[in-house]
This record gives sequence, C-alpha cells and structure tokens, in this order.
Amino acid sequence: MAPLSRSVVDAGKGALQRAEVPSRINVSDFFSEADGVRDRFAQLVNASDPSRIAIIPSVSYGMAIVARNTPIVRGQTIVVVEEQFPSNIYTWRRLCRATGAELRTVPAPATSAGRGRVWNEAIIDAIDGNAGLVALPQLHWTDGTQFDLPRIGARARDCGARFVVDGTQSVGALPFDVKKVRPDALVCAAYKWLMGPYSIGLAYFGPAFDEGIPIEENWIGRRGSEDFTGLVNYGNDYQPGAIRYDVGERSNFTLLPMLTAALDQVLEWNPKAIQAYCGALTKGPIEALRAMGCWIEDETCRSAHLVGVRVPPHVDLGALAIELRQRQVSVSLRGDAIRLAPHVYNEPADLTALVDVVHDHAT
Repeated sequence: MAPLSRSVVDAGKGALQRAEVPSRINVSDFFSEADGVRDRFAQLVNASDPSRIAIIPSVSYGMAIVARNTPIVRGQTIVVVEEQFPSNIYTWRRLCRATGAELRTVPAPATSAGRGRVWNEAIIDAIDGNAGLVALPQLHWTDGTQFDLPRIGARARDCGARFVVDGTQSVGALPFDVKKVRPDALVCAAYKWLMGPYSIGLAYFGPAFDEGIPIEENWIGRRGSEDFTGLVNYGNDYQPGAIRYDVGERSNFTLLPMLTAALDQVLEWNPKAIQAYCGALTKGPIEALRAMGCWIEDETCRSAHLVGVRVPPHVDLGALAIELRQRQVSVSLRGDAIRLAPHVYNEPADLTALVDVVHDHAT
C-alpha cells in the first residue's frame, strides 16, 4: 500500500464530517465527484474521453467485466506471464474452464543476461492466430520487469486478440498513454501508485466494450439516473461509454474525495518526474548491491520505482528480511526477490540503511 498523503487524509476526514449530516449531500454529489475522478484519471493516462473510465472496487472486478464481454471459444488461447498477481490470473483460469480455451503462461527466462528482452520476445512468440486475449501487467509485480506493451499490443491486434493491461503496479508512477499502448482495457487499483485509498479502483475501456453488459444492474449506470424523480421510469439504456460498468454505490462519499485528492497529487508530481527521482535515488545503491553479488534487472528493462533484488545464493533471505524489519527498512519479499518500491517520500538515507543490512549478510 502507498502511504496516504496529508491531503488525502484531510479529504477523508472532511468526507466523514460531511456524512455526519447526510442532508449536506446533494443530488449532484452522486455524479460530480465521480465525473471529477474520471477527468483526472483520463488526464493521467491520456484518454480523450473521460466517459471511457469506470469506477470499480478492485482489479478482479474489472477483469470480470472483461471476461463477461470477451468472446472466447474452445481452441483459443489466453496469454499471460508467469507469476502475475492473482487478480489477473484467476479470472482467466475460470474463463478457460468454462469455454475450453487454453491458458498459455509465458515463463520467466532462466537466464539473467538480457532477461527482460528475452521475456518480451517469448511473449510475442506466444501470441498467434489462436490467441483470443492477452492479459499482462505493465510491470511484473515481483521485480519491476517492464513489458513492451505497445509492441505486444500490436501483435495481439494483428492476431485478432483483445489486449488487457493490469496497471496497478505502474500507473501513477510510470507514464502510461492509452493512445500509444492502445489497450482494449486498462485496470488499476487505487491503493498503490495512484496513492489513493483501498477498495476503489479505475478502469479504461476501449471501443470493444462499448456495448457490453455490466457485472451488476445498478440504477446509477442507467441513462437518465440524474433525475431522481424519474428513477421508477425504468429504462433499458445505459449511461454512455464505460460508465455502465461502474460498481454499485460508486458515489462513495468517503473514498471518492480521497481518490480525487490522490489523483491531484499524482498529476502534480508527474509520473515522468517520479521516475527520474527514483532513478537518481537508487542509482548508487543499486551499483553497491550489484558489487555484493546481487542480481538486479538492467535499467533498460525495468522501472525505477519497482526494483527486484535477488541476493547471492549463500544469503539467508528469511534472516535478511527479519533484520530489515528490525531496522525499519520496509521492503517486500516477492518470490525469490526483495522488492524495493521507492517514491518521492524516500530519501538517500533510506537506501543506505538497506545497503548496509544486505552488506552485513552478503559479505
């Protein structure tokens, strides 16, 4: 989870105080705050039309929308990469069981030399005329390996497959442009690099999903729902674009103000500037870790804000993790990697403490 900035916490406090007296909430508040969030996220990912942004509770919810509205038949493949986050796997396993399609998992290369480049080539090779869907992250969540989404997406389109991206590990800290990547769907949880609260997320849905069926039939997703006096005049038409896919009770009067403040902060910081800061912050420490025998992906194949460190074989990873916690160095163990997640709130001393602990165990 990302730490909540003061502006996000203040927005949450203000929202709770408003809810003490529900009459302070106006009819327009059911729509205006959601529209503001759409506008900000659309700006962040360079989407021209904010109505293509849906408000969702989780990545799994967004992927369920994709699964419900993607025609997959027996004999087709759904292409994923090894050890993705489960929210971008379980949905496709179920879809394969239901349709007789094959889940094609592209494993991480055994080699450490040019690992990211080799992995990207293997993904391209796995996408063929049988592919019905390609579901990838922008970055691998264990070590920050970056996938060449524009190229992979082009390959998917050439093969007639839909292209779905889980942006949770990257969007907000790494630039993402839907016009360049051209995903059919981009799904993001808000609690990581969007710097927002838990239990809310955002998704971009392209033209392939314009006439789709939502997961739930809530009232606010219907055309004309702005008129509370006419809600019992039941209609069959949905709100335009991706708004039909909004989760029920999407007008969360606590989470939406917090997410608004978070997106304002991310837009002010700017993902390009965040990458530059994290790159400068980690450059020296990464060189020091490599000198101790640690393996870290080449800078050309990973991000600066999510870095996997694989320690030498003789290092007891469990003991190292315990000492890091004792020294209040906050990292995550993901597979066989120590995952570093630096951001603008980190300072050089934070990385120095990490290097010191690893040095004690590696030498």
